Amino acid sequence: MILKKKNGMCAIKYTQIIKHVLNCKPEHRLLKYTPVGERNDLFLKKLQQCCIVFDFTLPNPDNKGIEQKRATLNELLDYVSNNNGVIFEQIYPESIKLLQANAVRCLPPTLDEDKEDFDNDEEEPNYEPSWPHLQLVYEYFLRILECPDFQPSVCKKYCDQKFVLQIMNLFNSEDPRERDLLKTMLYRIYAKFLGLRAFIRKNINFIFLRYIFENEPFNGVAEFLEILGSIINGFAVPLKQEHKHFLLKVLIPLHKPRQMTLYHAQLAYCIVQFVEKDSTLTEPIILGILKYWPKTNSPKEVMLLGEIEEILDIIEPSQFSKVIKPLFKMLARSVSSPQFQVAERALYYWNNEYIMSLIEEHNQEILPIMFPALYKISKEHWNQTIVALVYNVLKTFMEMNSQLFDDLTLSYKAERQKERRKEVQRLEAWSKISKRASDQSPYVTTIIEKQGNG
Repeated sequence: MILKKKNGMCAIKYTQIIKHVLNCKPEHRLLKYTPVGERNDLFLKKLQQCCIVFDFTLPNPDNKGIEQKRATLNELLDYVSNNNGVIFEQIYPESIKLLQANAVRCLPPTLDEDKEDFDNDEEEPNYEPSWPHLQLVYEYFLRILECPDFQPSVCKKYCDQKFVLQIMNLFNSEDPRERDLLKTMLYRIYAKFLGLRAFIRKNINFIFLRYIFENEPFNGVAEFLEILGSIINGFAVPLKQEHKHFLLKVLIPLHKPRQMTLYHAQLAYCIVQFVEKDSTLTEPIILGILKYWPKTNSPKEVMLLGEIEEILDIIEPSQFSKVIKPLFKMLARSVSSPQFQVAERALYYWNNEYIMSLIEEHNQEILPIMFPALYKISKEHWNQTIVALVYNVLKTFMEMNSQLFDDLTLSYKAERQKERRKEVQRLEAWSKISKRASDQSPYVTTIIEKQGNG
């Protein structure tokens, strides 16, 4: 029930409802002063009392009622936190009704972050107006879940799939404070109720697929990934086919959306967890990330370079040999980037001792891929910091295999001379064509000269 103003007056006075529910003034019936035999009944009545919801958006809210409800929620929270043996079966459905009445609601539509006029750095999150009450409701429910007296076998009759789905839909809230508490709550439910685990993973899967392939905005991707990071950490080895499918068909495609920067840290953690669980997944993971490599999004490219380095930190040497060609072709493009942050991040790979040991072991394959880009950058890049880093990398390669380095240098110079000769021949050919056309109309001559200069 939502309290709303009509003609400047509350439709229902909260204090009157308290008297109706408790048959006395609230200050005279605190749980700690109530006889033990009557506490359970009073506890249930107070839970029902707190199911009354206030509209915080009204110009003249019922401040007295709001404060009384806040005090009651604090009392319930304190009672559950500081007393043992206070949970009995009737508490479970009433607590779920309390959460549903206060938290489950229609959320405002999420802003489309793909629009040109959307600026995530400038947009402030829309904080929930009813947070003073909502926070206490969430904290109370968390205390119930964490209480030593909590019995999942009894509560599972009331904490069903419908309720869990309502909780998961709330992750689309724009208030980060609410999503943070929801994250903890959903993980506690996942840990306590074994029968709901597959259902929770399945619905996270569906939400992610809609987000990736239907461009459906969703605010709680980072929080879901944080929960998944803990879940993946507990997966038994060898991994089930279901979990591998989730990695390849859902987690890897999460690198595609433009908004990946909002949840990349959590996504990278999940990916690394899979590599640690099963090293044979390294090749499809790296190839999958390279498939979604950005062309014009420099911040995203810097993030992906960092993620690839995290994977290479724990890669098995046998798996490294399988990804050398596509991986270092990508690195060659990155170090050649005119965006100095991308080039700098790629060149930092050569400061990693483990990666350097792998590069040294496979320098015969890697050096021919990297050398043309490195040599060209050393002569042409506009940023002197990048040039200095490239010189250090070239020096390292020369120390690894001086003979191959010299051969590649001669080959590169010969190829460049060949390209210059071709360019001269091309210009001479156009010059001859222009000369032969000089007897024709000036218009034709002008076109030929333009094509020759192009």
